[in-house]
Amino acid sequence: MTDLEPIIRLAAKGDGVTLSGRHIAGGVTGDMVDEAGAITPGPHHIAPACRHFGVCGGCLLQHADDTALAGFVEGRVVNAARGQGLEPTELLPVHLSPPATRRRAGLHGLRTAKGAVLGYREGGSHRVVDLAECPVLHPALAALLAPLRRFVAAHGPKGMVGIDLTLADQGVEACLTHFPLEGLGPTEAALDFAREQGLARLSFDQGYGPETVWEPEPATVTLSGVPVSLPPGAFLQATQDAEHVMAADAAEWLAGARVVADLFAGLGTFAFALREESKVLAVEAERAAHLACKAAGAISGGRVLALHRDLFRSPLQPEELNRFDGILLDPPRAGARAQVAEVAASTVSRVVYVSCNPSSWARDAAVLAANGYRLTRLRPVGQFRWSTHVELVSLFER
Repeated sequence: MTDLEPIIRLAAKGDGVTLSGRHIAGGVTGDMVDEAGAITPGPHHIAPACRHFGVCGGCLLQHADDTALAGFVEGRVVNAARGQGLEPTELLPVHLSPPATRRRAGLHGLRTAKGAVLGYREGGSHRVVDLAECPVLHPALAALLAPLRRFVAAHGPKGMVGIDLTLADQGVEACLTHFPLEGLGPTEAALDFAREQGLARLSFDQGYGPETVWEPEPATVTLSGVPVSLPPGAFLQATQDAEHVMAADAAEWLAGARVVADLFAGLGTFAFALREESKVLAVEAERAAHLACKAAGAISGGRVLALHRDLFRSPLQPEELNRFDGILLDPPRAGARAQVAEVAASTVSRVVYVSCNPSSWARDAAVLAANGYRLTRLRPVGQFRWSTHVELVSLFER
């Protein structure tokens, strides 16, 4: 009888890893593998939720149940921390976003001789998977797949087009790139499409930035009860449920802080969640997001003030940071090396760090730890369900 060995964990790219260290594509924690690499499914190996799994490059872990998914998300975060010699005082339960909750998506469309294909790219390829379904998308976005395919088939250019979808308060915002609108006919067709589909906004970007052709009323997104103007292409957390969990953690961990600095604030996702107990300075470099946050702060009670500043080139200095009782950081994937160095030199007692990249977070966390901060709370977050993209929210205290 061929010897079998168990898969004991999932690696960073989703492969199963055996006890002896072999990487097995398609394996899940609890599976058994023989010498040839054949998998005997274990208790956490399930049928994928989507017919495109294995071809589409969007999801790599649909064959793993929630227990295995949570273990993967937790492992990515905890191992990144341990790699820098950090162990959280309290590791909170993993938050996994459910299916059909993703409120933003980046798709590709291509007109063909028989119509059009529309979907995500295949893994490691430029070919587009023509989506018949997508179980991660919010139903409002999923409902647009077929109408968008028909629109691209009828009016699309010869080359590939990009299609960015975001769920706003008023409906779906769609921005099409590399999609020229030439003449009255295509323009009228675009307006008819937006009207028939009930879009909140329709924009076209031909290389000079998004140009809006349809927006019956100003598009907004509600953040902690505050409607905030939604600029085309603005960043939002991928799912509303994960946003609520992370914002609630931040508000709890910074409770009692009189004045808080929200650094890399974007539209104010966390700033507005903190305003109930704190006055918040929301610092952001991207001008459209800054102006949206500033306007919303002014009409929501004045407890959120906005500052336009590039924290990569001009981080807040210790003498500026020392005025605050707490700091929240939510930087891009590259982390916040320059700003964290200044935070480490400050006297601020509490720092909440939200991250979409455990590796850059761990690097920055080590700097905080070397300067007297302790990692006291850590929550892994899997809002990109079935993908290998992992996020987290953490608390550091002196």
